Amino acid sequence: MTIALVKTPLAIAAGLLLVTSAWAKVPASEADQLGKNLTCVGAIKAGNKEGTIPEFTGKWVGAPAGVAHTQSSGKHPVDIYADEKPIFVITAENAEKYADKLSPGQKAMFQKYPQTMKIPVYKGHRDFRYADDVCEVVKKNALESEVTDGGLGVKGYLGGINFPIPKNGLELVWNNLLPMRATTENMVRDVANVLSDGTMSFGRQENLNLDITTAAENRGKPIEGRMAYARTRVLLPEREKGGVSMTTEPVNFAKDKRLAWSYDAGTRRVRQVPEYGFDQPMPGTGGKLTIDSDRLFNGSPERYNWKLIGKKEMFIPANAYKVHQPTIKYADLLKQNHANPEFMRYELRRVWAVEGSLKEGYRHLFGKRVLFIDEDTGQAVASDVYDARGQLWQHAFINYYYSFDINAWHAGTSFYHDLNSGSYMAYNLFQERPLGPVLNKGGMEPSQFTPQAARNLGT
Repeated sequence: MTIALVKTPLAIAAGLLLVTSAWAKVPASEADQLGKNLTCVGAIKAGNKEGTIPEFTGKWVGAPAGVAHTQSSGKHPVDIYADEKPIFVITAENAEKYADKLSPGQKAMFQKYPQTMKIPVYKGHRDFRYADDVCEVVKKNALESEVTDGGLGVKGYLGGINFPIPKNGLELVWNNLLPMRATTENMVRDVANVLSDGTMSFGRQENLNLDITTAAENRGKPIEGRMAYARTRVLLPEREKGGVSMTTEPVNFAKDKRLAWSYDAGTRRVRQVPEYGFDQPMPGTGGKLTIDSDRLFNGSPERYNWKLIGKKEMFIPANAYKVHQPTIKYADLLKQNHANPEFMRYELRRVWAVEGSLKEGYRHLFGKRVLFIDEDTGQAVASDVYDARGQLWQHAFINYYYSFDINAWHAGTSFYHDLNSGSYMAYNLFQERPLGPVLNKGGMEPSQFTPQAARNLGT
């Protein structure tokens, strides 16, 4: 894959674009640039020379002045950029002009759907920032965090990404695994499997997530123990209704592993899943998603060799409030081939490109996966996936938006496109739901995510 690298304004930052194998803490001279030439999470503060990427302002923490927001209410996010229009639209006819700022998967979408595929590009905004106490943790992590146990764990502190000045692919993967995000999340989400002829089938799930690593009371504490807990209860389709799954995630995959239990409504029995994760099918997605493709990559990084390709400018979904409005109907959003571009919002931003190649002797449906990680958030926003033959297979992206509930970026509706079959999966839909995600309301405990809790919920 060809990548146009970005030159930073710092001579020292030029080294960030090189692929290295050292898993080392950065010296104080580099960490001191955080909050100065670099943002607190390591993004280049300056815009690009063309002015098409703006300077980071970070003028807002939480809801901007004048924006009505009720904390942890589950109301759909307010579109603070609702009055803006695209400054231009990329189509199959002009895609070549922007080829250096598109991923192979995006280019393949234009080639496969030349009549309908569009990328509406809006003015860029870098207006939101993390809270000061989060930035303090990130600065401390920059000086002290290390990848450990052959890449399966990290040493550092909870409450902010570990590697704001990444030196290799594994560090970026761990940023994506341990970002600043919601501590508690409760939502009912819809999923839609859209076939190549435009027909679709829906599923619905109730999801509870508890992230220990981002809890305010744990901020700044050493990374240890469990990472997160999750509960999923199937509401649709009817044939799967009542099924419950419980999962728990470690922060170190060398010392512990993912655990999962499943309650079957038909047999009324709970069983432990022998192995959970990797390329097992995500329940309720018709096999379109693997468990480790939620948030584009999650779980143990053990099956891949992760290489830092570099940093590039790329058109990615950003400030994606538009697609999450309660006025949107699924019939208008979910179209044949791909979602309706009229509801998408792309900006030109800088991303890290990280390539994971399947290790010899390991098994996975994906022979290679490339993650594009937004430098302003530390989270993967798009991915291209290749099969075992090295052929491009899937393109996926997440519509992230800054949530005023958590003062951080939240993974909203995402789309996973099968470039072979022409079908796609719409995931984390809540546009037609009475409530969106209820974030950081609290009231969750690990005891809610046990096998007994699954049995009690299913009866």
